[in-house]
Amino acid sequence: MTESPVKTSRSGHVLEVTLDRPKANAIDIATSRILGEVFRDFRDDPDMRVALITGAGEKFFCPGWDLKAAADGDAVDGDYGPGGFGGIQEMRAMNKPIIAAVNGICCGGGLEWALSADIILAADHAQFALPEIRSGTVADAASVKLPKRIPYHIAMEMLLTGRWIDAEEAARWGLVNQVHPAGDLMAKAREMAGHLASGPPLVYAALKEIVREAEAMTFQDAMNRITRRQFETVDVLYASEDQAEGARAFAEKRDPVWKGK
Repeated sequence: MTESPVKTSRSGHVLEVTLDRPKANAIDIATSRILGEVFRDFRDDPDMRVALITGAGEKFFCPGWDLKAAADGDAVDGDYGPGGFGGIQEMRAMNKPIIAAVNGICCGGGLEWALSADIILAADHAQFALPEIRSGTVADAASVKLPKRIPYHIAMEMLLTGRWIDAEEAARWGLVNQVHPAGDLMAKAREMAGHLASGPPLVYAALKEIVREAEAMTFQDAMNRITRRQFETVDVLYASEDQAEGARAFAEKRDPVWKGK
């Protein structure tokens, strides 16, 4: 029986997902479908609050699309499964925080996979690039996402030239949140995941829906939808036990106990 290229483990309310496809953790269609099923189950499991994604080994986070598999017949426009490429880029209603721990080379579709996370931590030896231009194709998701995440001119330079940047430069442009020594990366990522897992899940859901949907709205239209409770997650939050618990805990000067309902 072939070993799965996707390893998962649970710790409390945190799901850890490790891409493990030697030699480089590239993603083919079969792996993307597995990831999609993993993240769909994560999204729908009320006990899971935070996901942490990383790559196996010390050299590669993910180089993206598996070109060898493509040469053997994997279609670039094939069925990537739930959530599209890598399982999270197009996953509908993904209203839970995702952390990427970039432990090495992160390029092409691998960088697009990391960009699908909400928080990115990087090892100090990590490197980032969008080399698609050199193989005559387009970094489609990165073309949409990257100019909105970092300065436009830096994003376009990466897209147009395929230039590599190191972890320090990635942090300088705001592409990653934090850079850590390689040996500390996973401990720091798990610490961040644990911190988020102890927070209010209904607030996280509302934040993610608002941020996602407001991107295509004017400020006033977004504010109107929030105040009128026209976002489903906001409506659930405002009518929840957790909303009342937060106010009680503040008044009583104690830590709140979040139930996610």
